[in-house]
Amino acid sequence: VQLQASGGGLVQAGGSLRLSCAASGRTSSRYHMGWFRQAPGKEREFVAAISGSGGFIIYADSVKGRFTISRDNAKATVYLQMNSLKPEDTALYYCAADSGTVVVRTPLRYDYWGQGTQVTVSS
Repeated sequence: VQLQASGGGLVQAGGSLRLSCAASGRTSSRYHMGWFRQAPGKEREFVAAISGSGGFIIYADSVKGRFTISRDNAKATVYLQMNSLKPEDTALYYCAADSGTVVVRTPLRYDYWGQGTQVTVSS
């Protein structure tokens, strides 16, 4: 599975962005999909994940109520709608695919990673 993330950019605090992650290769609907982020000097952290069918979703507490993950299996694309952005959301955002049986938050469980897209939120 190859993953291509896009949609990052520079936005003011309170603004919105929508990230996209296009998958190609093996049938993408088989995979649970996750978004992670990594700020300079910090470890990669979990943001949100969605099951292959789209019926099960989990979020990090820091983004709950502000971010929404969704997927369109017909387009083999996963989205992350980010609203009410804060400066602390500034990071390189990655999408990842997991072939396991349950949706997880642990980066090490994900098998495939995209290249990352930069999100910068100014105060």
